Amino acid sequence: MIPDAWRQGEVAVVGLGRSGIAASTWLASRGLSVYASDAGRTPALESAARQLPPTVTVELGRHDLGRIARARAVIVSPGVPPDAPPIAAARGAGVEIVAELDLGARALTDASLIVVTGTNGKTTTTRCVAHLLSEAGVPSTAAGNIGRPLTDLVNDPQRPKWIAVEVSSFQLHDSPHLVPAIGVLTNLAPDHLDRYSSVEAYYADKRLLFRNASEASVWVVNGDDAAVCELARGARGRHLNFSVRGPADAWLDRTSGDLMLDRTALVPRTSLHLLGDHNVENVLAAALAAWAAGVDPAALAQGIESFRPPPHRLEAVRTVGSITWINDSKATNVAAAAVALRAMDRPYVLVAGGHPKGESFVPLAALLSPWCRRVIAYGEAAPQLASQLGPTGLVEFVERFDDAVSRAALVVPQGGAVLLSPACASFDQFRNFEERGDRFRAFVEAL
Repeated sequence: MIPDAWRQGEVAVVGLGRSGIAASTWLASRGLSVYASDAGRTPALESAARQLPPTVTVELGRHDLGRIARARAVIVSPGVPPDAPPIAAARGAGVEIVAELDLGARALTDASLIVVTGTNGKTTTTRCVAHLLSEAGVPSTAAGNIGRPLTDLVNDPQRPKWIAVEVSSFQLHDSPHLVPAIGVLTNLAPDHLDRYSSVEAYYADKRLLFRNASEASVWVVNGDDAAVCELARGARGRHLNFSVRGPADAWLDRTSGDLMLDRTALVPRTSLHLLGDHNVENVLAAALAAWAAGVDPAALAQGIESFRPPPHRLEAVRTVGSITWINDSKATNVAAAAVALRAMDRPYVLVAGGHPKGESFVPLAALLSPWCRRVIAYGEAAPQLASQLGPTGLVEFVERFDDAVSRAALVVPQGGAVLLSPACASFDQFRNFEERGDRFRAFVEAL
């Protein structure tokens, strides 16, 4: 479970979010010497650090790169990019680098992992998988990038047999021991180009989902996405496809309007509490994964009808008068925002902007017709949005997020919607997309 070499010195944990805290606590409980560090120093981090065992050496506000380079291993939290200075220092010194996810996967040898990755739809799909299993009476939980660290489950005496795990490309990069019983690849599109040198490098990390494939593996893949199909090609195991375009292992029958499992109708599309075809894809992927885990079609149907979307993902927050306010703060890249624009079926004002991720916004221009009436661009990305979407004649921009939402409220037409789908990261004005979405929700609830 823990390599003997790790006990011959110190293990460094980089990043003290939930995953870093869980990894540090678990390693210390196994008698290892742990150095945990985070470049930030906030009240939240200080509070979290105080919860660590006293044997853990903690440093906030900096990383001791020399100490990290001398460590026996470095455990990386999900939010730490591969080119961060402490990771570069460890790599340069030949230190073993693994994700917190990998640490948990090594220890959870008696659990079956349903690992969900992709550019978009990971959280909705992961939550839906756990929901479908639980509603069918199969003990399960959701973990990983979705909230609860995998390592946190190791000492839980109530941990279930099945764990649905949301995994990012960064986590896959450093998880050589991750062995999915069922792997799900939702979709692929350029993302994180502010951290990856190319789209190919980003896709290469996604391909690592399949690195430990065996004949016992089950892979649930998007049959409508050529990049996904290419990435999964040749992986050992059973392949199951989902589609919203035509018959597949799970698919949307546009003639009847039903979600189908092979030839069995599960539920009408109209019974889903989610907006957009992309969410149909997410539900189909989750249904296939749960079915592969042993849930029968009747139980799947009941679970699908009772599933509610997680917040910040095309979340219809409230209708005020005749205006619907939609929180899609999780749309932190162009591909995710494009999905939201395709889902719109009424006049709307788009609020977009934040910290750009190295992508062009030009692909969004063609999707604004016929429903978009105005684009309110804000933050660091506002000038780029105004330049690249300017030919549509719809763009105006402001500096602050709050001003953008206030402006949208003034110009949205009756019977329309205000859509927050930023196409950017939140880090220019917020700590994360959740805080951005919560600010939007607070504005709407105060109306």
